[in-house]
Amino acid sequence: MTDWPSVGVVIPTHDRPQQMRAALRSVLTQFYPGELEVVVVFDRAKPSPGLEDELNEGTDIKRPVRVVRNERTPGLAGARNTGITAVETDLVAFLDDDDEWLPGKLAAQVAALGTEAELCTTAIEVDYRGRRNARLAQKSTVRHVDLLRSRMMMLHSSTFLFRRSALLGGLGLVAEDAPGSQNEDWDMLLRASRRRPIAHVDIPYALVNWAGSHFETRWDTKISSLRWILDRHPEIHGSPEGAARVYGQIACWHAAIGDRKEALRWALRATKANPGEPRAAVAAAAAAGIVGVPAVMAALHRRGRGI
Repeated sequence: MTDWPSVGVVIPTHDRPQQMRAALRSVLTQFYPGELEVVVVFDRAKPSPGLEDELNEGTDIKRPVRVVRNERTPGLAGARNTGITAVETDLVAFLDDDDEWLPGKLAAQVAALGTEAELCTTAIEVDYRGRRNARLAQKSTVRHVDLLRSRMMMLHSSTFLFRRSALLGGLGLVAEDAPGSQNEDWDMLLRASRRRPIAHVDIPYALVNWAGSHFETRWDTKISSLRWILDRHPEIHGSPEGAARVYGQIACWHAAIGDRKEALRWALRATKANPGEPRAAVAAAAAAGIVGVPAVMAALHRRGRGI
């Protein structure tokens, strides 16, 4: 490429100063020939005085860092939207404050975005308590039907690169009504893929930290956010594999909070949609007290996978 578009990187943060600095450093050390700016959005927290000057130490004019407060809905979605509206760049990228970009990510992704796609993603490397696993999609283009069948968790929000004109236009901003700002990333993928295929670079260009997530054991929010996504995208019910996966997850989260009746009801629904759905068996076993959902999650996380 000879004419590199400008990129604005949005890093929402909440009470993780050391990890935020590591995330920021991974952006500022990217080799990218075009203009690049970073907006660190403090959500439900106040930036310390002089932080912006501190974060700008050692950066050049093509790598300015700004610090702002989330003035929209509290939570991850509002913070991301605050960042989107704060920049005026051609493209917008997301990075969570506990994740990092790996070398070469941005240049490869901007090149892959091309002229047609509105959103580009990359594969990831999952870090769970020092154990790393790569998650690949095995494809370079992701379509709507793919995301109905599976959440495709390797399409992580810390890899999202958008055309800003799409976010401010037909695609729209991040959904701030998502319960607990969960599954808003899957909602965005579904909305984007309905408009145009998503470009994907199937190389692990982001390091995603699964230990210490703010959302890991918020079972009630996991349930409400999945029911929100089903209401928002009813076409998921028409995909036996995709529907069973979501029903099975809801069953597991009900089992985690001790709601045996609802766990078994959703497990049965998952089995009816897809008799081979493994989450239904996990939920039934958890509801019977044979296994614990957190223990199952930890075992899966060590392999770079989740429920």
